[in-house]
Amino acid sequence: MKILVTGGLGFIGSHTVVELQNEGYQVVIVDDCSNADEKVLAGITAITGKEPVFEKIDLREKEAVGALFERHSDIAGVIHFAASKAVGESVEKPLLYYENNIGSLVYVLKALVKKEKASFIFSSSCTVYGQADAMPITENAPIKPAESPYGKTKQMGEEVISDICKVSPNLQAIALRYFNPMGAHPSVEIGELPVGVPQNLVPFITQTGIGIREGLSVFGNDYPTEDGTCVRDYIHVVDLAKAHVVALQRLLHGKNEKNYEVFNVGTGKGSSVMEVIRSFERVSGKNLNYKIVDRRPGDVIEAFADTTKANEVLGWKAQSSLDEAMRSAWEWEQKVRS
Repeated sequence: MKILVTGGLGFIGSHTVVELQNEGYQVVIVDDCSNADEKVLAGITAITGKEPVFEKIDLREKEAVGALFERHSDIAGVIHFAASKAVGESVEKPLLYYENNIGSLVYVLKALVKKEKASFIFSSSCTVYGQADAMPITENAPIKPAESPYGKTKQMGEEVISDICKVSPNLQAIALRYFNPMGAHPSVEIGELPVGVPQNLVPFITQTGIGIREGLSVFGNDYPTEDGTCVRDYIHVVDLAKAHVVALQRLLHGKNEKNYEVFNVGTGKGSSVMEVIRSFERVSGKNLNYKIVDRRPGDVIEAFADTTKANEVLGWKAQSSLDEAMRSAWEWEQKVRS
């Protein structure tokens, strides 16, 4: 069965390709390499013993997307990761985020709904909840005005998919609202390798630890949390990748109850920025150079998941601890810089 993975050379996408190939699926990766490297293909192949098909395409180009689906007319499902993803950058460059995240989604769906039957997994985010009223966050929590253009594109993306599913019974879709992925594959053949300055906390920590960055800025220590720093739900990327495969199989095997469903994907535990720093110091044996600076626009105070629905309905549960995920991230950083 052939599965298209957009953004498949990226951090989460590449790990999901590995899990798909390990389950016997034939994978076609689409990526424009704007925030990824073609060298990731070699890592995927080294882990699985199979090289996925790779198409270098910018999904903002409508004609290119149509031609892609003509070349691969036997695609049974799509896992859609392709999107710009940094909260801070989205505040500075909103038009880039609206064009890239919404435009590419629309073009992929326009091609997909022409098929007799299709399954679609959307890479959504806990940012759709904004600053939730209560923790942990359930799927029934109200969707609040997003704190950033990035969050808005995820909210819009879900609305687009929901609207299309109402009029396209041939399309079966699941949105996975996940929290903060981190870590690397245990083989350390693939991991998080951002282009330029990292926008996520963990790669900035590991790059600081290895000496590439002079120090880490902690954006605020006056939040109403236990230690004053923001709280997030950090999930090992391999656990997250496996959730995508399980969700896809739910659609392919017709086990979904509706043709559009939503699931939170996280560990169910919140960790503060300082707790993540302490985790790095434990697994690396190094003291991290960091300083407290002003709050960053667009950041919510805390967000961690209620994973009951994913655990019970999908039969999926995160397995790795924060320290295990951090250890794999540190091992990956050391390998990349060796």
